[in-house]
Amino acid sequence: MAGADEAGRGSLAGPLVAAAVLFDYRSLSKRQARALRNLNDSKAHDLDGREELYPLVLEVAARVAVTSRCAPGIDARGLHVTNLQALRDCLLKVTVPGALCLVDGFRLPDFGGVQEAVIDGDARSAAIAAASVVAKVVRDRYMRRAAEELPGWHFHTNVGYSTPEHREAILARGISWLHRRSFESVAYQQLAIEQGP
Repeated sequence: MAGADEAGRGSLAGPLVAAAVLFDYRSLSKRQARALRNLNDSKAHDLDGREELYPLVLEVAARVAVTSRCAPGIDARGLHVTNLQALRDCLLKVTVPGALCLVDGFRLPDFGGVQEAVIDGDARSAAIAAASVVAKVVRDRYMRRAAEELPGWHFHTNVGYSTPEHREAILARGISWLHRRSFESVAYQQLAIEQGP
């Protein structure tokens, strides 16, 4: 069974990161199966919890794929289309014949494999939860590194999401090259940010 999820869909800045994880449940040891019980939606775990689960997922999974879509790409193609393409690309890299592919909340167009959209899938499927953890850890690590180059927006704490601190930084400094210019966010509307061309 394969699962796919993304991180960063609702952020003001930074990439959208999608991940897919394939588990072969028949080959898991009892220890590995027990460890997977701790999986849940990545947002239900704190930073330390996600970092602890991340290497476990990489150890236990039969296959893992991660893809990232940058802010200019999101601006050019639109968030929803970009999200679906990223999830599809990841699943195609991990799926095997006969595998059921679960996607958190979406059906993927032009996928070709056996798929199921699972509402709240990151809380209902170990494979989707594992993909959620992988995507979130990869994205958050990237944003913390970006904070070193772009310290004024506090990406090390907000990882690009619309927090009061982030909105205040946008008001004071404007937006960086890492911000999405086409994202019609309530936060952007409230801040009267000038959108790109």
